[in-house]
Amino acid sequence: MTKNDILKQARKEKRTQLTEIESKELLKEAGIPVVESKLAQTKTEAVSLSKKTGFPVVLKIVSPDVLHKSDSGGVKLGLTNTTQVGKAYSEIIAAIKKHHPKAKVEGISVQKMARPGVEVIIGMTKDAQFGPVLMFGLGGILVEVLKDVSFRIVPLTKRDAHEMIKEIKGYPLLEGYRGQEPADVPFLEDLMLKVSDFVDKNPEIKELDLNPIFAYKNKAVAVDARVILEPAS
Repeated sequence: MTKNDILKQARKEKRTQLTEIESKELLKEAGIPVVESKLAQTKTEAVSLSKKTGFPVVLKIVSPDVLHKSDSGGVKLGLTNTTQVGKAYSEIIAAIKKHHPKAKVEGISVQKMARPGVEVIIGMTKDAQFGPVLMFGLGGILVEVLKDVSFRIVPLTKRDAHEMIKEIKGYPLLEGYRGQEPADVPFLEDLMLKVSDFVDKNPEIKELDLNPIFAYKNKAVAVDARVILEPAS
């Protein structure tokens, strides 16, 4: 689906929360690297897609009503065979019915299990006075625990992106702390500029989160993504 198709469908259904699959489609169209996700609406489809994707895989609930998928039992990692995939599919559906009985479930996404890297986050929110503001910091659960983040107003310059990365206290992790693989900082700077440009050209986007992004020594890729639209006027 194109960006216009996705936005049109969301407006038709009167929702502002895009699914992970829709969010990734938008970002991919903007040249932002993401781990591709495919939708499975049955256990059989999940098994079939996992074979095509190649093990290990990750299953995640796809629902506009479930914001924190992991907290609700909506994520299963590192599945290495079809038996595990089938079991995980059933467990996710059961968990979501328990924790979110009224949630609209569109299915379950199947994606390749990405190789671990340094986890970072790129996000955007709109400030009442300054408009879109971009955020960068350590990702995963660390963003909630450490709150080690930096901010700049959109649109970013290359200097802004460079400074934002250098400003976080966790920057030594990106340099390869204690023998760990360093992150490709210039690639992250370019990624931030792409996100900034994407946000600047799409004022209908209210919030955006790429978390986590796995940063490697020669690239980076968004493992999860969330986009929230402005309410229809």
